[in-house]
Amino acid sequence: MRGKFKLIPLVIAAIVILFQFMGAEKFTNPETGKKTRVALSSKDEKALGMQSFQEVLATADVLETGPEVDMVRRVAERLAPVTGEAARDFEWVVSVVKSPQVNAFCLPGGKIVVYTGILPIAQTEEGLATVMGHEMAHAVARHGSQRLFQHSLMQTAMVGASFSLGDFDPQQRHMILGLLGAGAQYGVLMPFGRDHESEADHMGLLYMARAGYNPEAAIGFWERMAEAGSANQPPEFMSTHPAHGTRIARIRELMPKALAEYEKRRQNRNLSAE
Repeated sequence: MRGKFKLIPLVIAAIVILFQFMGAEKFTNPETGKKTRVALSSKDEKALGMQSFQEVLATADVLETGPEVDMVRRVAERLAPVTGEAARDFEWVVSVVKSPQVNAFCLPGGKIVVYTGILPIAQTEEGLATVMGHEMAHAVARHGSQRLFQHSLMQTAMVGASFSLGDFDPQQRHMILGLLGAGAQYGVLMPFGRDHESEADHMGLLYMARAGYNPEAAIGFWERMAEAGSANQPPEFMSTHPAHGTRIARIRELMPKALAEYEKRRQNRNLSAE
């Protein structure tokens, strides 16, 4: 027999969500103009970023010297100054980890880790600037704190739904909550993650162009990533990342703006040399 649906828990959850939303810090992306809210203060983000950075390096095979380290540091030194006002308080640090993982990431506050497994796919400094600019953009745009805020709202909503279904048969209640959870996952959280990836692509292209790297190299990098990981990529709607084809198509759309930044950089360098 179907249980009685309770409305009051959902009303309470809606009120809590409203307070969470209104009390959260506002953030405007300086590159895209997109306005969002974040769960943590910049200070707390940086503290968590440093803690995570230290935990990763504590168990990693960190390279201190060598051509790979020199290249990664050169790219970081060129990209960091062009990340803009939103990263003015970042303390950029980069470490190279010997590992077959095809990965790199940047934690809040500017703590970058590059795994040697991604270097063969990057191939050149421009390819490396593509992935490092992308990862640095995630930190500058405060994507981690945005995701935490989104998860907090969803968790509150799910708690309200759970109490609203309290009189239902346990099996029926479990089924309904599972459907609601799947809807939130595939309809909200994963598209939210894909939006972050697209935003980081956008910002990363501008960073590499301003640093003097030809942004057209980004297309080749993502094509090589597609070849390396195409067998393991799930359907786009089931992933927090856009499909490789979707990503490359969007990068092509953004290319004119990035090339304009690249040309501006070249002209400024030519004027400085005269």
